[in-house]
Amino acid sequence: MDDRKKITLSRPGDGCGRVPLGLTVLVVEDSTYAAEALRLLCLRSGARIRRADSLNSARKHLKVYRPAALIVDLGLPDGSGAELIEECAQASPRIGAILGLSGDSFGEETAIAAGADGFLPKPITSLARFQAEILGGLPPDLHPAATGLPEAEIIHPDPLAYRDDMAHAAELLTVEGDGRILDYVAQFLRGVARSADDACLAEAADVLARARARGTPLASPTARIAGLVQQRLREAQPL
Repeated sequence: MDDRKKITLSRPGDGCGRVPLGLTVLVVEDSTYAAEALRLLCLRSGARIRRADSLNSARKHLKVYRPAALIVDLGLPDGSGAELIEECAQASPRIGAILGLSGDSFGEETAIAAGADGFLPKPITSLARFQAEILGGLPPDLHPAATGLPEAEIIHPDPLAYRDDMAHAAELLTVEGDGRILDYVAQFLRGVARSADDACLAEAADVLARARARGTPLASPTARIAGLVQQRLREAQPL
């Protein structure tokens, strides 16, 4: 199934500017919080969203249909999102717009090198940036005739989605004896924390990642991560 459709424009003065109305966007993102931000951005843009939380799930989606746009997080539980970007960039027919997504400083360079048309940095909050990146990657025949820009709108995901990510991390931290899980936890929490502008948790995730890379003792950084995750879960509990 091919979901490429002609983009239409919102009515003048409604504050939306040019938006990808009617298009389907496949989001490959393991964080519930980041995916919620993208869902809101798609909703505000009039686009439909489908989500996959791993490379394997994304590939299953892509066997069934071809979305107009693909947004891929670079850090996924079963590998690097750059692999999927490269596969889709080289496929024929090609998806209209392929974007990389990451909270890491090197993310944009990695995504573009893999063949992405654009890049979205975490936190993902700007409607204007979201629409500009998608439209910038689409072929000319799918571009609207006008070039209006959306208002400088900022979206705010549901905090409960952040709690869901913390619960997922807490569960992973109970698994013992596999350093690869700690690698993933550090990567996952770094991206989630940056999406939510949680500098303390992001820094702790960086410390854990560096400890793993250097082969230094993990007990202290792991305990700190676990404590912060539990604190976030307690803070999210209703009164």
